[in-house]
Amino acid sequence: MRIARLAFAYLASRPLLTALNASMLALGVATIAFLLLVTHQAEERLTRDAKPVDLVIGAKGSPVQLILSTVFHADIPTGNIGVEEARAAVANPMVASATPVALGDSFRGHRIVGTDASFLDLYGAKLARGALFADEMQAVIGSEVARRHGLAVGATITGSHGLAQAGPAHDEHPYVVSGLLAPTGTVIDRLVVTSVESVWHVHEHHPAARPEITALLVRYSTPLAAAMLPRSINATTAMQAASPAYESARLLDLIGVGVDTLQWFAIVLMASAALSLFIALTSALQERRYDLALLRTLGASPASLAALTLAEGVTLLVTGVILGLALGHGAAHALGLRLAGAGSWPITGLTWAPGEAVLAVAVLAIGALTCLVPAIQAYFSDPASLLAKR
Repeated sequence: MRIARLAFAYLASRPLLTALNASMLALGVATIAFLLLVTHQAEERLTRDAKPVDLVIGAKGSPVQLILSTVFHADIPTGNIGVEEARAAVANPMVASATPVALGDSFRGHRIVGTDASFLDLYGAKLARGALFADEMQAVIGSEVARRHGLAVGATITGSHGLAQAGPAHDEHPYVVSGLLAPTGTVIDRLVVTSVESVWHVHEHHPAARPEITALLVRYSTPLAAAMLPRSINATTAMQAASPAYESARLLDLIGVGVDTLQWFAIVLMASAALSLFIALTSALQERRYDLALLRTLGASPASLAALTLAEGVTLLVTGVILGLALGHGAAHALGLRLAGAGSWPITGLTWAPGEAVLAVAVLAIGALTCLVPAIQAYFSDPASLLAKR
């Protein structure tokens, strides 16, 4: 207990240096913790949202854009495809089910999806209140949409063109909320779901609106379809086929480049903190060599002096790790609140990423090894020679 009090007293005597060392370490830990939290939750969300769909068939263009727009509802579509052409694709025996998706409008930043009842089945969505849309201009809304905007069964909502909230509004074609969906933890929580015919009705002033949809969400009837169906559609039709699983992996790889760069920056920052801690402990050892010598003459053992030096370093390490984890989680939660305000993916700091425990243990272990050198120097210090030099 006396060693702990002495260690705290020594650290308190150098508040600026102590705060600097702890802060450098905390910033490195916070950066990596933040990246672990965000990337883990992003990967989890991408996997969960893409899992129900084996293949997306849509207009030619960027396959990543097709997946982002029709599966994750985070981009504009690549275009539309004809209903007759889509029906021909559905007739393929390798297709177990095909869910139509018609896009174009949004409600306060939430995508309005024209589809049928099979869309709810893809995500295991159940009605919490009300009923499924039965007539044109009826809609069911996801739990997040209902929560954010205080909507109930019987409410009316108006869509606007595109994903932006400031897009041209379709005031003459309001939707009536027929039902509210229970939370699923998937993308459907943030959507307004209606019939394809309702989307056509809103855009009926466009001559080509009625015979077109945006995409088909396909489930395979056989594992062989994964190798054969996309190639067949891409080679023999005017449409394109894209795999959500494959494109999600590509997207994560692209994001991973920036994440890896930030992680290396954080590692360099922590290495600098470890070096700074080593220098600080070594310098403090030289400054207090007479104090340590007096402690030895008063009966303190060499092991006690080593433990005192080690206690200072470990105290700084633990403080930096705790502060870093708190900062990382706080930053992730702040980002989540900002994204929630924009209707984007939910991110939270009130959870733990799988790699955080490894991060904390690794930082403490490496930091403790750094502190061993000054502790060993303290152990082998000769009090007689130090006092003689005074």
